[in-house]
Amino acid sequence: MAAEIVNPRSAGGPDGGAQGELTDPAFALHQGGKMAVQATVPVRDRDDLSLAYTPGVAKVCSAIAEQPELVHDYTWKSQVVAVVTDGSAVLGLGDIGPEASLPVMEGKAILFKQFGGVDAVPIALDCRGVDEIVETVARLAPSFGGINLEDISAPRCFEVERKLQERVDIPVFHDDQHGTAVVTLAALRNAARLTGRTLGELRAVISGAGAAGVAIARILVEAGIGDVAVCDRKGIVSRDRTDLTDVKRELAGFTNTAGLSGPLETALDGADVFIGVSGGTVAEAAVAKMAKNALIFAMANPNPEIHPDVAHKYAAVVATGRSDFPNQINNVLAFPGIFAGALQVRASRVTEGMKLAAAEALAAVVADELSAECVIPSPFDERVAPAVTAAVAAAARAEGVARR
Repeated sequence: MAAEIVNPRSAGGPDGGAQGELTDPAFALHQGGKMAVQATVPVRDRDDLSLAYTPGVAKVCSAIAEQPELVHDYTWKSQVVAVVTDGSAVLGLGDIGPEASLPVMEGKAILFKQFGGVDAVPIALDCRGVDEIVETVARLAPSFGGINLEDISAPRCFEVERKLQERVDIPVFHDDQHGTAVVTLAALRNAARLTGRTLGELRAVISGAGAAGVAIARILVEAGIGDVAVCDRKGIVSRDRTDLTDVKRELAGFTNTAGLSGPLETALDGADVFIGVSGGTVAEAAVAKMAKNALIFAMANPNPEIHPDVAHKYAAVVATGRSDFPNQINNVLAFPGIFAGALQVRASRVTEGMKLAAAEALAAVVADELSAECVIPSPFDERVAPAVTAAVAAAARAEGVARR
């Protein structure tokens, strides 16, 4: 079924109208953008105008000036997120720049609204330096209740998130890292349960040491995984390597307790879990050496590292990042509810405990419906956002980062 265009704009092609009516449905849907600002109060007459703007607005401004915390009650701040990118690592497209990234950022914004009831504003920045990005976003932060960093290339994304969170007292969340990690952990919990195991009994291998790979490794360790080895293009990230970046050196410090070294194929020998967030292809011979009842999450798009047809020969549960196969690891299952929960209690940050709570709540949604083709809910399951929102809000209070 074609998407309904709820706020139609003038027709015309991407060259400003010379092409006339568009026949490509993707261009037709994007014509004029995918979102707009809508007022929540009417301005029908002079009385409405005097309340919504001058002179009535002055009373509210003065009250906020005297009690700054009132900004959450009398503006949109506590209900809106900035979706920020520099266009350097856009999903599957790479470094395409800020303007070309805007359709993705708009898409992210409407997913926030559709799946979490959270308003979001796309912001594409024409700067690349870590300090430039941090300074720019920090200066914008008074207008927002949270910052969702999106499609910023590694390793800069790690430093941007860390420095920005140090500067502002609202949640800063890099979805490419943490959204992916939360959904992966939720699916892995259920896959382990379905096959009669606990996380502590599993040895996992992650292909990819970028933003998602590092975050997945971190959350799996926090959740009690038996062991996890992370592989980059040069092989297993291990303490004996001398070519590691600071991020990978830190990664080596809390992963690979078995002390493995060598290529990905070495790590896969006897492994219980494969998690792919890198692209590339894993040879079937290496997959065949995994443990019995393996769990394969090959999440590269559009081409999984291990095609499901191959994975099913050896795995008890197979997941991908694609919507046309069962068990889609989709960030939209996490970020709307995480931000909704954080905004609900006016959290100052998103903690590891809040992420773990989100993963547990997400897994619980389908805990009584588990099968090899259902270890994670559908993004359209209406139980998802309320469950994640409630869990994150409760965890924020428990961890002392909630302000109401």
